[in-house]
Amino acid sequence: MKNSLIIACDGEAASGKSTGAKLISKKYKLLLINSGLFYRYASKIIIENKPKKIVPFLKKELKKIKYENISSQNLHTQEISKYVGLLAKKKAVRLIINGLQRKIIKKNKKICVEGRDIASKILNNKPRYDIAFYFKCNNNVAGYRRWLDLKKKVPLKEVKKTLRLRTKLDKTRVHSPLKRVKDAILIRSDKLSKKQMLEKMTLEINKKLKKFVK
Repeated sequence: MKNSLIIACDGEAASGKSTGAKLISKKYKLLLINSGLFYRYASKIIIENKPKKIVPFLKKELKKIKYENISSQNLHTQEISKYVGLLAKKKAVRLIINGLQRKIIKKNKKICVEGRDIASKILNNKPRYDIAFYFKCNNNVAGYRRWLDLKKKVPLKEVKKTLRLRTKLDKTRVHSPLKRVKDAILIRSDKLSKKQMLEKMTLEINKKLKKFVK
């Protein structure tokens, strides 16, 4: 029997992938890594420090940080959301953050990684994901949810615009664009409740686990 479980969760901005990844990680006792938080943290320290050269600055600063410290911070501000899509387009920045993620992944056999290029890039080979999910959500629904997360401090219209732009940047960037791999299972979070989302993901994971037993 296979003693590891590697799950990739990719999706558009505010598509419910974080919620789905959290639910499934808790159920199957997996280490959860949100790759987007690395980019958001990088955006935060760049905004705060305004370095002249971004790449050397990030190489130095990200060496010091532990994922646990990043995940405990509030990184979903509108200011960071506006900047992060532009930062994620830069190949040199992606290489730095990809390296950090792979170090964590190699040390853990039971893991769920969520982001935008997980199945297509980060977990496409050695190690390769056991199962991949792709999350999609109508922009109006996604915008409303993010607006509530921001405690309605930003106009809803602006939140929707930011999300739409972020997804466009993610899908059209040259390096590691957001895309659904052929075998990824589609999760429409605008059509499913949290309970239904968990049920669908559980069904697919259990199917895969049964194959491992055989």
